[in-house]
Amino acid sequence: MVIAMSLFANKTLLITGGTGSFGNAVLNRFLRTDIGEIRIFSRDEKKQDDMRHEFQAKMPEVADKIKFYIGDVRDLASVKNAMHGVDFIFHAAALKQVPSCEFFPIEAVKTNVLGTENVLTAAIEAGVKNIVCLSTDKAAYPVNAMGTSKAMMEKVIVAKSRTVSPDKTKICCTRYGNVMCSRGSVIPLWIDQIRAGNPITITDGNMTRFIMSLDEAVDLVLFAFEHGQSGDILVQKAPACTIQTQAEAVCELFGGDKENIKVIGIRHGEKMYETLLTNEECANAIDMGNFYRVPCDKRGLNYDKYFNQGDADRNPLTEFNSNNTKLLTVEETKAKIASLAYIQDELAKWEK
Repeated sequence: MVIAMSLFANKTLLITGGTGSFGNAVLNRFLRTDIGEIRIFSRDEKKQDDMRHEFQAKMPEVADKIKFYIGDVRDLASVKNAMHGVDFIFHAAALKQVPSCEFFPIEAVKTNVLGTENVLTAAIEAGVKNIVCLSTDKAAYPVNAMGTSKAMMEKVIVAKSRTVSPDKTKICCTRYGNVMCSRGSVIPLWIDQIRAGNPITITDGNMTRFIMSLDEAVDLVLFAFEHGQSGDILVQKAPACTIQTQAEAVCELFGGDKENIKVIGIRHGEKMYETLLTNEECANAIDMGNFYRVPCDKRGLNYDKYFNQGDADRNPLTEFNSNNTKLLTVEETKAKIASLAYIQDELAKWEK
């Protein structure tokens, strides 16, 4: 995907939760452009120090563009401390693990819902021009605490977009599926299991999941940044595969035994398939080719006037989920996985 990187020329970008996989992907994409400054905002000083050393080693000529801010999105004052002079924000800070959020749902609310409110409040106050918030397919028809907190996060984003002029601050949201080889994802676990000579473990072979690379996740955020309107939720038309297919693809790449895949059962809060675009959202969604755009409902709370005026026509789009999208074969999944830099590095280690 092509985006006018000149939009970021000499600008300051803040990434919340910036030490995570997404933040690292953005740094790799942006640091050698003419962006002015990238601020990494997170609460873990060890991860920040590791990131500082990593980029000083591999991109010493541009590493000074990275500035680190210790803070927590739960703490409005610490968020405000990082906002001065910021032009754009990618809001990636979140609690993302489904089982842990099931056991500690209030913690998910504090980070995913209240933390997002804090980021948006501080950003609007500071006059930030453009904010893109990262959501998940688990926010559509949520059945678990993580998805529910992300669904509420989306509601906060859309509601907040109604309170500020888009000419002052534009607020958009992206929703996407599983990012392969991101922190805490299953493929690195499977590689470790194969390396140890153990069978790889799956929850349910028939379970389907959308899959995308970190680069594709960054592409979606950049698409929202450039093309989204305030209050939009933007969705990429991602392919999917079954967990069995993904497991077999990893076995073929790393020499695992496909006949010895062990089923351990569905974990707390997991669904058999995920949804990126709900049937209800389809009523107003706009098909943009490789993306769907769900515009903000601009109606006010005075519904009386809609008794006499309204639009009964319905969009012909239907729910977009990981069962009705393109399901990849083992070979297609293997090719997609093998294209990832993380996998290429792991295969190189394997050959040694």
